[in-house]
Amino acid sequence: QVRLVESGGGLVQAGGSLRLSCAASGRTISSNAMAWFRQAPGKEREFVGTISWIGDRTDYADSVKGRFTVSRDNAKNTMALQMNNLKPEDMALYYCALSDRAVAGRRTWDYGYWGQGAQVTVSS
Repeated sequence: QVRLVESGGGLVQAGGSLRLSCAASGRTISSNAMAWFRQAPGKEREFVGTISWIGDRTDYADSVKGRFTVSRDNAKNTMALQMNNLKPEDMALYYCALSDRAVAGRRTWDYGYWGQGAQVTVSS
């Protein structure tokens, strides 16, 4: 059974940067697409970005395009989310997700494995 653990969340001022990491254990993830989602209080979980199994394809929500970058290191079984120019509306609990497919989409049901989340707080 795969386990996903997010780290790197915290408090940052608007305009600042944070880097989230997701470490997978229990199985290799080098054949699987991965993604980041986020959920703010009172809102539905929303797609942030996804990366294909080998990292050659990425896709981002319009709200973060140009500011956030998803990357992965299959040798280390990890994925990262670099977040720049953070805005108050980016404040949420950020989740790492793993798909059973090599390339996956923007829907939550494309991903069968989830981490517990990392809190990102952005002060204005």
